[in-house]
Amino acid sequence: MAKDKNKSKSHGSDPAIVEAALQPSGTPRLQAMYQDTICEKVASEFGIKNPMQMPRLNKIVINVNMGRHLDGTKLPPNVKSTVLDTLSTISGQKPLMIAAKKSVSNFKVRAGYETAAMVTLRRERMWHFLDRLIHIATPRIKDFRGLSDKAFDRQGSYSIGLTEQGVFPEINMAEVNFTHGMNINFCFANSTPDLSRFVLGELGMPFRKPETDRN
Repeated sequence: MAKDKNKSKSHGSDPAIVEAALQPSGTPRLQAMYQDTICEKVASEFGIKNPMQMPRLNKIVINVNMGRHLDGTKLPPNVKSTVLDTLSTISGQKPLMIAAKKSVSNFKVRAGYETAAMVTLRRERMWHFLDRLIHIATPRIKDFRGLSDKAFDRQGSYSIGLTEQGVFPEINMAEVNFTHGMNINFCFANSTPDLSRFVLGELGMPFRKPETDRN
C-alpha cells in the first residue's frame, strides 16, 4: 500500500486527500464540496438562480464488455469470475450480468446470451467511488496526461474508458486471471456539456490541459 501512495504522490496528489479517499467515513467529501461550494460557483458562473435547476450527478455506471471472450454461447468461468470480482471490489456492491440485445457475428455475440457485466452506483457509494477514481486510480494510469474533456453527450453525461483494472489499488493484479478494461459513465440531470465539465473540473476531475493537447 505504501508503494501505491508514493505513486499517487508522484503525480501530485495530496497525501491527506488520498488517505481520506482510501478510508471514507461519514458524509462523502466530494458530496459536501458540491453542496457547500460548487453549487454557489455554478450559480455565479452560469446565472442559475433556482436551486432545482442545478446540474446533479445522479449515478455512475461501470460496465465491462466480455463478448470477445465468448466460447460458443458461454463465457469461460475464469473470465466471468474475474470481472465480477473486480466490479464487486471497486464498487462495494454486487454487479449484474447483461445479455446481448442483438447478434453480432463479427464479435461472436448472440442475442440473449450474457456478454457484459455492470454495476450502478448512487448516493454515498457513488461519491466515494468518484473520490477514489479522481485521487487514487487516475494518477496510477501509465503515462497519464489527463482525461479528455470532449466525451460529453448532449445531456451532459460523461464517459471514460480504462484499459486495466489494476489502476484501482483494491485490485491485486498478481491474483487475477487476466487484464480487462471498463467503461465508466457519469450520468447527470439538469445539465449540459459545459455545466457537467465545470462541475467535474471543480470536483477535481483531472482533465487534459490545453497545452498537453498541442504537444
